[in-house]
Amino acid sequence: MKFPRRKFLYLAAGAAALPALPRLAKAQAYPSRPIRLIIGYTPGGSADLTARLMGQWLSERLGQSFVVENRPGGGTNIATEAVVRAPPDGYTFLLAAPANAINATLYDKLNFNFLRDSEPVAGIIRFPNVVVVNPSVPVKSIPELIAYAKANPGKLNMASSGNGSTIHMSGELFKMLTGTDMVHVPYRGGAPALTDLIAGQVHVMFDNIPTCAEHVKSGKLRGLAVTSTTRSDVLPDLPTLADFLPGYEASAWYGFAAPKNTPAAIIEKLNKEINAVLADPAAKRRFTEIGAILLPGSAADFGKLLADETEKWGKVVKFSGAKVD
Repeated sequence: MKFPRRKFLYLAAGAAALPALPRLAKAQAYPSRPIRLIIGYTPGGSADLTARLMGQWLSERLGQSFVVENRPGGGTNIATEAVVRAPPDGYTFLLAAPANAINATLYDKLNFNFLRDSEPVAGIIRFPNVVVVNPSVPVKSIPELIAYAKANPGKLNMASSGNGSTIHMSGELFKMLTGTDMVHVPYRGGAPALTDLIAGQVHVMFDNIPTCAEHVKSGKLRGLAVTSTTRSDVLPDLPTLADFLPGYEASAWYGFAAPKNTPAAIIEKLNKEINAVLADPAAKRRFTEIGAILLPGSAADFGKLLADETEKWGKVVKFSGAKVD
């Protein structure tokens, strides 16, 4: 998901302008040198912003730099493999994302097993998606969308940012639960898909909330529901999809993962510091600005999320028939 450049620079710069979060009371053996945080996405999107905000705040707390390293490509598999193959010494972490859960089934051949070869550290945030349609589509609610799609099978084009993306899988989960037939149209990223949706070249999209909220507010797109289990403060008038499809939930999320066999003491320490950041009012405010929901909790909590998401999206990938070589 891409942010307008001006907004991204404002948010990223804001991290540096925050009052310094409290440093550790005394020097500790770990960390004694800079820490790498590897992400599988290009600069400028929500993953990059999340990594840089967390890196800034954790640097303040731990007294060592967090170096954000962008390694896009291979559907985040390049970055993931770099981390799972790194020494388990607490100086290399991955910004884990839904792609790690989806890719386990989407790809027939991977050089790693993410759940087996990594250690969960902590969750950070999740972003809900929004069901949006071009205003020319004659529906104003989820029940109307379901009815229209069933009455017109194969006539609605569903845009996404690419095969296996959370935007794609959110739509496929909807299709699976409703028995509707919409034609998936993958794009090379969310921005061109959103542009064509606004232009009316495609009809519906399950887009990330930070990128489409302003278009919904301006009337360029019609919002029908959010994909989280609770309403969003960014678009408070929209119901949740779960109001009409009990059990539906789909969102983009981010957290820290480490190479397998990273010492438990290091994982515990970093989990504690990440949760301290998430409890800080300045961090809460900054993440709320971009429509994020905080994911505090233990390493085990994040591990359960990873396992649950891998199982859930595995079923959806199989239903959709999506595959990437």
